[in-house]
Amino acid sequence: MNKVFGLILASGTGERTGLNIPKQFFKINGRTLLEMSIDAFEKNEFITDIIVVSHWDFMDETQKIINKNTYKKIRKIIKGGETRQQSSYNGVKEIQDDAKVLIHDAVRPFVTQKIITDCVKALDNYDAIGVAIPCTDTIIQVDNKLIKDIPKRETLMQIQTPQAFSVSVIKKAHELLKNHPEIKVTDDCGLIKNLNLCDIFIVEGDVKNIKITYPKDLMIAENIEKM
Repeated sequence: MNKVFGLILASGTGERTGLNIPKQFFKINGRTLLEMSIDAFEKNEFITDIIVVSHWDFMDETQKIINKNTYKKIRKIIKGGETRQQSSYNGVKEIQDDAKVLIHDAVRPFVTQKIITDCVKALDNYDAIGVAIPCTDTIIQVDNKLIKDIPKRETLMQIQTPQAFSVSVIKKAHELLKNHPEIKVTDDCGLIKNLNLCDIFIVEGDVKNIKITYPKDLMIAENIEKM
């Protein structure tokens, strides 16, 4: 059986939340967002290994959090890069080519077991998987505060993480990126799409699978935890 890795990206500094600590260390009911995200992958029956990518200034803090838990699947903690792309690549490089990987933002603490399982199963037929939910609002394209286009809402979705890949494919994407400095993307699916490496299959996400970015998101997260 091939290995299936959970790659948890926890290398941000959380400047937009206004906290005095990186947001992955914010606690809800005594558990950090990082722990909550690791917990989800630790308990999933299909995940065999976990790697955590940490900001270099917070390696010790990350290690302390992992040490106090009884995680059995964590294999290593590695340093992130200057950008999300670099952090993702630093993690992917640590995984063998014949494995599968689910790349997840540590600050999406409410990822469900169904999402993780659906991603793993979809990798049996596709090399790249995105997680998304339908847009409920009309989205507009603007230029200099003027509406330029209003895309049809039924063709739009909001992408989440995890994003799942055959390791050989996502490694190739990051390596090709070195020759394409003009490509600027915010996630790994965007990288695959810009390089036209393969189809990206979408599995259904969850409205609760929010990313903690701004102070108001912390209050939303606390309310979700109470549900």
